[in-house]
Amino acid sequence: MRVIGGTAKGRALKAVPGDTTRPILDRVKVPLFDILRPSLPGISVLDLFGGTGSVGIEALSQGAAHCVFLDTSAKAVATIKHNLETTGLADRAEVRHTDAFLYLKNSSRSFDLIYVAPPQYKGIWIEAMRLIAERPHLLNASGQIIVQIDPKEYEQLSLSAFTETQQRKYGSTILVFYSAASPDTP
Repeated sequence: MRVIGGTAKGRALKAVPGDTTRPILDRVKVPLFDILRPSLPGISVLDLFGGTGSVGIEALSQGAAHCVFLDTSAKAVATIKHNLETTGLADRAEVRHTDAFLYLKNSSRSFDLIYVAPPQYKGIWIEAMRLIAERPHLLNASGQIIVQIDPKEYEQLSLSAFTETQQRKYGSTILVFYSAASPDTP
């Protein structure tokens, strides 16, 4: 696992010990960041289920101004901190050892990109999306939410605040993109 572009390009990232996380594969990360690259400079990112920190670190490396990483696992938090130090990006990051849902319920912050890649097959992504929809201020008006799940987990969601804009499938991973619903969307 490595950083694929930007200021930390080529730097190796440490994996979280054990098998509790599923790091994003390069075959998913490369096309994801090809899509995101034009919008990355200066944005704020929320990496909800941080794991190794690979997605948020990639965003920082490619120009994001700031990233908040959340994870409930002490091993994941230590891994994210290590990877931020290794890449020289720690000064633009905030790592929190906290529950993503608790953070979403209590945060007054807004982000340009919210990345949702929770543990698989538990419906956690749906719960996260519903909570974000209840608190639409979490996403800036021109921002987007990206959900990374197994295609078997996907179901179409009816969210008043957000609209699904596209899907991209890469093997056993699907990326689902959401943006703020326009005022005339039913």
